[in-house]
Amino acid sequence: MGKSTTSYLNSLRNIGIIAHIDAGKTTLTERILYYTDKIYRMGEVHEGTATMDFMPEEQERGITIASACTSCEWNNGVINIIDTPGHVDFTIEVERSLRVLDGAVGVFCAVGGVEPQSETVWRQSEKFSVPKIAFINKMDRLGADFMSVLESMRERLNASPLVLVAPLGEGDEFYGLADVLTLERLDFDQETEGREYSRSPLEGAELAFAEEWHERLLETVADFDDDIMEMYLSGETIPLEKIKECIRKATLELKITPVFSGSALRNCGVQCVLDGAFDYLPSPLDVTAPKALRPDLGTTEELVIAPDSPLAALAFKVYMDEGRKMVLARIYSGTLRSGDYVHNSTQGKKEKPARLYMLHASHREQVEEARAGEIVALAGMKFARTGDSLATEAQPYVLENISGYRPVISRALEPSNSEEADKLDEVLEKLLLEDPTLQYEQSPETGQRVISGMGELHLEVVVDRLRREYHVAPRVGNPQVVYQETISGTGAAVEEFDRELGEKKHYGYASLSVAPRERDSGNVVRFAFDTSEWPTAWVDAVEQGVLDGLQCGVIKGYPVQDVEVTVQEIKRTDSSSEPGYRMAAGMALKAALANAKPELLEPIMDVEISVPDENVGDAISLLGAKGAKVENLFDRAGLKMVQALAPMCSLFGFSTDLRSVTQGRAGLVIQFLRFDTLS
Repeated sequence: MGKSTTSYLNSLRNIGIIAHIDAGKTTLTERILYYTDKIYRMGEVHEGTATMDFMPEEQERGITIASACTSCEWNNGVINIIDTPGHVDFTIEVERSLRVLDGAVGVFCAVGGVEPQSETVWRQSEKFSVPKIAFINKMDRLGADFMSVLESMRERLNASPLVLVAPLGEGDEFYGLADVLTLERLDFDQETEGREYSRSPLEGAELAFAEEWHERLLETVADFDDDIMEMYLSGETIPLEKIKECIRKATLELKITPVFSGSALRNCGVQCVLDGAFDYLPSPLDVTAPKALRPDLGTTEELVIAPDSPLAALAFKVYMDEGRKMVLARIYSGTLRSGDYVHNSTQGKKEKPARLYMLHASHREQVEEARAGEIVALAGMKFARTGDSLATEAQPYVLENISGYRPVISRALEPSNSEEADKLDEVLEKLLLEDPTLQYEQSPETGQRVISGMGELHLEVVVDRLRREYHVAPRVGNPQVVYQETISGTGAAVEEFDRELGEKKHYGYASLSVAPRERDSGNVVRFAFDTSEWPTAWVDAVEQGVLDGLQCGVIKGYPVQDVEVTVQEIKRTDSSSEPGYRMAAGMALKAALANAKPELLEPIMDVEISVPDENVGDAISLLGAKGAKVENLFDRAGLKMVQALAPMCSLFGFSTDLRSVTQGRAGLVIQFLRFDTLS
């Protein structure tokens, strides 16, 4: 790999901005785009003019729904930024973004601290070993408490925050920032909307304040570097670059989280975050190269992150743009050129990206090629879906897929006429390509169309998009809960299938037993006999019959989970056939499930309410009336936090009821926990 390529990759950052809803992620991104000359006027979330919130549904609600991607330059480096949603209904957007990012900026509200979705997203990033820096935002808000946020990071995230930029004052008294590394005061010029800022030596009480943080910083980094420890103990001056090098190494190893502070809305502290992204977050060369499966060889290989390596890319998002399918892909190795054929190794199909684009929110810039480490949009892809791997036919790498989610709520859609019905089906197919968490099925008996998703807001946005973007306005039924089925006992059954199908006789025999497994451990199919003595096609047919049967339970026809199925015996005759064994296995499974104490599992939701002291009783009473089980009650940022578990079916309209009983003073987060019985 040539020097210029190495230099380019070293100066590239693929980062995400992650946080709880309303922590200021999108406002921070607007400032970043403004200061990097990507935009020439800052939009505001509260005005519905934020660049990254370009969907009408986002502008109306003042929240981020879809991950927006943009690219900008800072100090001779390139940053690809993904601004992710904070609302739990759109968690999949965060998950698939983290899957392809190298680093992240966690944004925390100085008043709210580590809120529920902050915690969820942070843990998602830990799962993918994503190094992070933190920005404690809204230091100018009444009730801001810098120390409290640091403490909640330690307690709730198990993080080790290392303060690099500390606030001078809090709330109404917030007036500036102190650079803990250089012991300088940072002042941001509001006449230039924070674009210009100055540094000056700290003095007096400000210096004493910063020196305390500086001392803590040195104590922390000394623990990670023997040379620094020796210099620190002997009282020597430690070179700034050596300290920064140590901080970077510890950050990349997920041992510490550098912390910055400020107020994005007041244009204060944003440039420090940009500098921090380059100083402490990884380039594509700093992260562990992903492993990829070679299905043709049956081996797993570690990719070489270089433009001249064989191509390996992951399609992490599919969306429709003016009726055309666009695919967002992260190039892990190799170079992708417009017009070149690529091999979709997940589906085993050949594809041809006609055009490549670098994205800037809703705008795009056409490029001829994309190299290892870059994130690019592809047009002209016919087959690609979220999670597909793109490679060459000679080396068909398959990267680890993106995990899916199970929907918890559904709504029926009824088109007004047959013409609208056809268009509705077509549009829903497009939305399914974009959103893996959305499910759609049509009842063969009634013809009713049912969409299922992650929450009420998720389905509201889908219906909004049907009307706005595609001009389809079906009648929408009331929300319905999506259930699962399982068993609480054991059961067994023997079934024989022996009949003519299409003038040919088919026979199958299956004896099997079922037993419950631990919750959320999944289904398992085992064979109690030596399958090598039987034709592979027959064994596969039995297994497929069982798997098909697990998709539709015996109580209300919902999917079955957490069951172990053991096939005890199969028999053969002269008319044995694959359809016969498949039918016999499915029939035996149904009978065995019916004998094994089947039970219905409902989605159990994790509910967290933040409420003033005087309204705690009202909130808890409402939870009790909804059949919820209160798990915890504690104080945070001057509010009472009520944590509870509740069945999804009782939470329809809960947010409206809560606003009513608390006069609109309560905050609410509801997210899916598991399918279970609430006991």
